Amino acid sequence: MDRRLSKPPVFRFAPSPNGLLHLGHALSALLNHDMAKVEAGRFLLRVEDIDAARCTPEFEAAIFEDLDWLGLSFEEPVRRQSDHLDVYRQALELLADRDLVYPAFLTRGEIRNAVSVFEAEGKAWPRDPDGAPLYPGSEKTLSPADRRALLESGRPYAWRLDMAKALAQVGKPPTWLESGFGPEGETGTITADPAAWGDVILSRSDAPSSYHLAVTVDDALQGVSHVVRGRDLFHATSVHRLLQQLLDLPQPAYHHHRLILGEDGRKLSKSNRDTGISAFRQAGKTPDDLRAMIL
Repeated sequence: MDRRLSKPPVFRFAPSPNGLLHLGHALSALLNHDMAKVEAGRFLLRVEDIDAARCTPEFEAAIFEDLDWLGLSFEEPVRRQSDHLDVYRQALELLADRDLVYPAFLTRGEIRNAVSVFEAEGKAWPRDPDGAPLYPGSEKTLSPADRRALLESGRPYAWRLDMAKALAQVGKPPTWLESGFGPEGETGTITADPAAWGDVILSRSDAPSSYHLAVTVDDALQGVSHVVRGRDLFHATSVHRLLQQLLDLPQPAYHHHRLILGEDGRKLSKSNRDTGISAFRQAGKTPDDLRAMIL
């Protein structure tokens, strides 16, 4: 095929402005940028700022400053998720029209109590790949009248994917092409296991979209052909592949890279205030120094 007629590959770096970027973010940004350059592709920046309570203009400005210091250029305009909330609502409505989502009202505390009572009898409550207990899904048996009454009561709720119905609609489990490695060294063609996540949240009454729904829709709308991200999101790809099939969206290739760990062996985290890129800059390090540290 004439390469001049094919579209260039598209890579993206998609941080949330809810803290300072650390070395793990630098690794992901550099890999996406460098792989796009090698493939004569495009490099995009996406600001994932749906969480209005934690995302701030100051942290967003710091992202731009850090990427500029690293010497990474990206296409303009930058996509901000907060500018496209209607798109995520439309995707949710498509799933709702097919009876694939339901309103879930249990709080975290109520879920914990249900799990405690269950496990007090010596039984193990199923948990997702991150170790969180799967949602009980008791609302799926509510009558339409009871469900409507709860919705009209003003009680907070989340829209959750009915995983059993979703899997029944797609039939054969989805797969994806992995050019990196999963936590157990998985690579090549991977068979997704979205059921391991149970009825995942797609939207909440205080947030128009979950990470799972927004990232899937955004990657499709931006034409992202290669998703390059940390190994901690390897298992989440199962949910994203399922949503791609349900919403009839294109499938990108995936590359999950190693994580940079702290001295205590855990992955770096903004919430734990791990050393940010800006701190290395202020300490006199150069972009080449950072590359040598992490690549």
